[in-house]
Amino acid sequence: MLQSVKVLDLTWVLGGPFGGQLLAQLGAEVIKVEPVSGDPAREIPPHYVGDLSSFFLSVNRGKRSIALDLKSEAGLTAFYDLVRQCDAVLYGFAPDVPRRLGIDYERLREVNPAIVVGELIGIHDDAPYQRAPAYDLVVQALSGVMSITGAPDGEPARVGYQIADLAGGLYLALGVAGALYSAGTTGRGEKVQVSLLDAQLGLLTWQAQNYLISGDEPRALGSRSPNIAPSEVFRCRDGRYLAVSPTGTSYWRAFCRAIGSPELADDTRFRDRYSRLTNVEQLAEVLRAIFLTRDAADWAKHFFDLRIPAAPVLTVPEALAQESAQLRAMVEQVEDPESGERVHLLGNPIKYADPQDLRYPPRWGADTADVLAELCGYSAERINAVRARSKQEKGTA
Repeated sequence: MLQSVKVLDLTWVLGGPFGGQLLAQLGAEVIKVEPVSGDPAREIPPHYVGDLSSFFLSVNRGKRSIALDLKSEAGLTAFYDLVRQCDAVLYGFAPDVPRRLGIDYERLREVNPAIVVGELIGIHDDAPYQRAPAYDLVVQALSGVMSITGAPDGEPARVGYQIADLAGGLYLALGVAGALYSAGTTGRGEKVQVSLLDAQLGLLTWQAQNYLISGDEPRALGSRSPNIAPSEVFRCRDGRYLAVSPTGTSYWRAFCRAIGSPELADDTRFRDRYSRLTNVEQLAEVLRAIFLTRDAADWAKHFFDLRIPAAPVLTVPEALAQESAQLRAMVEQVEDPESGERVHLLGNPIKYADPQDLRYPPRWGADTADVLAELCGYSAERINAVRARSKQEKGTA
C-alpha cells in the first residue's frame, strides 16, 4: 500500500481525477491542486449534493484540496515547495502547457530528483496532435472500439460509460505506482506518460492481435462473442434479458440438461465448440424459443443453483442494490463534514485485510492552509499571501 506516499493531483474533470482517486484507494495521501476557478467538474449538471456535483463526487474521494494560482510567483513558489515534500505529481494538460507553466518533469526533477510525474494526454505530445481535442467520444471513435460495439450492421455505438477517460486514469495510476516503487529503491524520479488513445488501443488486446495475425477485421456483434457459442443475451418471457456463456464441454452438457434439451449436447451441429461457433445462428434460434418459456429471474436462479455461467442483465439501480454489491461494500454512506448529511458513494473495489476509510470529496481549497503549514512550514502570513490572489480571482471568476 501507499500510505507514506504524497501525491499532488492537478488533473481535472474525469480521467485524471479517477487515477488520483485510485492512488488514494491504494493508501496515498492525494492533494488536489486546483486553479483559482476550481475543477469544472464541481459544477457539471444535472445532479448535486449541496454545492458539489455527483460527477465530482464520483472521482475525488479521499483527497484534500488546495487552491493555487500557478501563473503567479507566490503560487508557483508554493507549488515547488510542495513538490520538495511530495512523491508524485499528476497532470492532464495539453502537452505544451507544463513547460509554459514551469512544472514539466525536467523542471520538477531539479526541485526534487526523486519526483514521479504522471502525465495524461489525449493523443500524442508532438504536432499536429498536441492540441487536438481528445474527448472521450473522439478517442473511442479513433481507437476502433466504437466499430466493435453495438448491434451487427447498426450504427457505431459508444461504450455506456466513458471508457476512454477512465481507462486512461487506470493506466496512469498503474504507471505512477510502478514508478513510485522504482523511485523508492533508486532515489531517482521518473516521468510516466499515458495517452488516452494508447490506452484504448491497448485494451483491444485479442481483437487487435487476431487482426494482426489473420487480417480478419473485428466487427460489432451486439452481445454475442466471436469466440464462444452460445455466449450472448436472450430475451425471456417477461421481456427481461439473460446473459449465458456455458464455455467448455462440461458446462455445455450441464447447460443442455438445465434447459431441458439434453439432446442438443450431441447434436452434430453443436457437439463441440467449433461446430457451435460455425452454426451459432441456428443454435441461437433454438435457444430463443426455449428462453421465452420462463421469466429472466427464474432462469437466473435456476442456472445459479446449478453453477452454470448465466446472469440477468441488470439496470444500474439493480446492480448497485444486488446482494453481492452490498456484501462487498461497493455502496457506502459517507458523511459530508460540512453539512453532516450522509451521502451514498461508490466503495473501493480494492479490498485490503485492514480496510481504510476514504474521506468525503473536498470543497475547493478547503485544505490550503493546513497543507502549506504541515508540509511546507508556512506561517499564517505567508499562507495568506499565497491565498489572497486566489480568493480575489475566485470571487470574480
